[in-house]
Amino acid sequence: MIRSVITGCGAYAPEKIMTNAELEGIVDTSDEWIVQRTGIRQRHIAAEGETTADLGEKAARNALDNAGVGIEDIDLIILATSTPNNTFPATSVEIQHRLGMKHGAAFDSQAVCSGFVFALTTADQYIRTGFSKRILVIGAETFSRILDWTDRTTCVLFGDGAGAVVLEACEQDGKPSDRGILTSHLRSDGAHREKLFVDGGPSTTGSVGHLRMAGKEVFRHAVGMITDVIEDAYKATGYTSDELDWFVPHQANKRIIDASAKKLKIAPEKVVITVDHHGNTSAASIPLALCEAVNDGRIKAGDLVMLEAMGGGFTWGSVLLRW
Repeated sequence: MIRSVITGCGAYAPEKIMTNAELEGIVDTSDEWIVQRTGIRQRHIAAEGETTADLGEKAARNALDNAGVGIEDIDLIILATSTPNNTFPATSVEIQHRLGMKHGAAFDSQAVCSGFVFALTTADQYIRTGFSKRILVIGAETFSRILDWTDRTTCVLFGDGAGAVVLEACEQDGKPSDRGILTSHLRSDGAHREKLFVDGGPSTTGSVGHLRMAGKEVFRHAVGMITDVIEDAYKATGYTSDELDWFVPHQANKRIIDASAKKLKIAPEKVVITVDHHGNTSAASIPLALCEAVNDGRIKAGDLVMLEAMGGGFTWGSVLLRW
């Protein structure tokens, strides 16, 4: 059967770093308070004039180089983002143009922090059906542009960044031991909209709006929802937490990551954590963490890797793959 195999990854984080100490001068907070409740020590912030397309393009170029392919080898681009450059056209189309791609297609996927998992799953379906042979999947965000910098419950959590992977069709045996994406599971429930949303948009206020979050409510639902889609992945493949080599969760909050891993009985040494220096970068979170673990040699060929995310809406999902 045809499996979707990640053959390259790339990442980019803006040069500007904002530490917790700097936030102490903006809102009533402290480094101790932020670290204790979130595990975050710093985050990257896009420079003035630096856009989601800028970040996404740089991550995409790094992914193409890492995969050893050119833009002429890509037939589809999917960008996961909740902070596009414009209402339209899709930011992916702008990235497509910058990369010099005159063929194929590009579109955006919006599932907030679950965006990369949703985009990767969508790309996998295109490859499995034979529609595409090689897809560039990008997660890129400039969440600093939708934060209320007077709201200490949200502005300390988020950062900017981008990550990308090249997903390629490869013929495999159709067994759980195959390389590539083995199974994906997606969920959403709009009943939770008011717990994590942006209070603006073209059709309502005519403005961009700011991110609003009921933090305790998000935390209360997160662990159960994450566990749900990961257990579904185990049921679909027969694998267990013991057999995982790496767990790459959405980097929202270290307490959520720790609680989820504990409930699923995933050993702490198998968990990839970058939230301490990236903050929550929404759809960029998983590819940033994935690329870091690949580049530093933790994730190696043949490793069994679980990706999971939860975002506003709520949306949540998992992807189990073999590197």
